[in-house]
Amino acid sequence: MPVYTVHAPVGGNTDIRATDRFAFVRDGFHVWAAILGVIWLAWHRLWLALIGWIVLMAVIDVAMVRLGLSGATVFAVDGLLALLLGFEAASLQRWTLSRRKWRQLDIVVADDEEAAERRFFDRWTAKQRALSNDQMAVDRGGPPPTRDVPGEPFSRPPGPPGDIIGLFPEPGGSR
Repeated sequence: MPVYTVHAPVGGNTDIRATDRFAFVRDGFHVWAAILGVIWLAWHRLWLALIGWIVLMAVIDVAMVRLGLSGATVFAVDGLLALLLGFEAASLQRWTLSRRKWRQLDIVVADDEEAAERRFFDRWTAKQRALSNDQMAVDRGGPPPTRDVPGEPFSRPPGPPGDIIGLFPEPGGSR
């Protein structure tokens, strides 16, 4: 199952209004980054990584040609570097987000990005409600709150401790 990291900008508020800016980065191998590296880097706006990739590929290719290596060797090394980019594409995305002052909020395991968003926002909104003390849920285990409202007998608070209702009203009493 894929693993996603969730990132949010530090400068903005990470409340319910800023959720459209959250970024979900899938960890693992990115096929399109390996096949079309330059286009994939430009599509995801990883500009420093794109410049570094172009410089790295140019330097390695020029060095191999100057060393007199065959075209098949140059192609094989370029293929290995493309595989490396496919494996490290998610790391480059996370590095770019951290360089832009984004922080990692959570790690989510899900089948696809939509399920990852659903899982993350379920947990995140529950945590936000807890932080703001929003009592959406009612404790069904306790007695209802008592309010001493005149004229309404059901709202009377319980009487003294000896006033017990049940089969055995007094401890140790006759049955």
